[in-house]
Amino acid sequence: MGPEVRESIVKGVQLPVATTKINMVDLPLGATEDRVCGTIDIEKALTEGVKAFEPGLLAKANRGILYVDEVNLLDDHLVDVLLDSAASGWNTVEREGISISHPARFILIGSGNPEEGELRPQLLDRFGMHAQVGTVRDAELRVKIVEERARFDKNPKEFRVSYEAEQDKLQEQITSARSGLSSVQIDQDLKVKISRVCSELNVDGLRGDIVTNRAAKALAALKGRDNVTPEDIATVIPNCLRHRLRKDPLESIDSGLLVIEKFYEIFS
Repeated sequence: MGPEVRESIVKGVQLPVATTKINMVDLPLGATEDRVCGTIDIEKALTEGVKAFEPGLLAKANRGILYVDEVNLLDDHLVDVLLDSAASGWNTVEREGISISHPARFILIGSGNPEEGELRPQLLDRFGMHAQVGTVRDAELRVKIVEERARFDKNPKEFRVSYEAEQDKLQEQITSARSGLSSVQIDQDLKVKISRVCSELNVDGLRGDIVTNRAAKALAALKGRDNVTPEDIATVIPNCLRHRLRKDPLESIDSGLLVIEKFYEIFS
């Protein structure tokens, strides 16, 4: 809640509540700091002669998703803004006599090609999970992808309709999982083993432990269970820890495989 809303609730004011779809905001590489953080509303200043705040992309992304394509190419000054908001969940703007703070809690999703440049370690650590995408090697699957692409190009609307039932089923599954997530339990023994994996892999901080616990619970909820199993942890732990391992320039093994090896050593 913003300070104004909190004050109203303390005073006992009945506030209207609306249900909306989760917002997904795209952060372009060329965005300015003013556009991201928010700035003075020039139109109101000129027409009404008052200082007013015009919210930026961080305000729009609050309680939603902030997506950054080619996140590794993002300018350093925007990375600093994202780091600050991701850490505190708030965005503070100081502009021409205006001082305002508003909530900026969002799910940060980024994509990029590591060959084009590395991501700053501080920002990389803010991503809960890291998925690697590789080229498909199976010839039959490659043909299937080419055919599906051609079908989409020929008639995009028909293509979307053909997957509508699967999309609706997945949407219902996620909605059900979110409602049941709070009842999912993870045994103390499994928590200790997760932390042992993180400790023995020399993962800095505790974010790796926290994210692995959360991700395992989320996967169990998605599968309709109320208890986390070692298989759930085995599925999520490489994605939760691979980007948190210290880089060794002489190491040729994928960091995800190192995590899996350590997992089976401790959980077996």
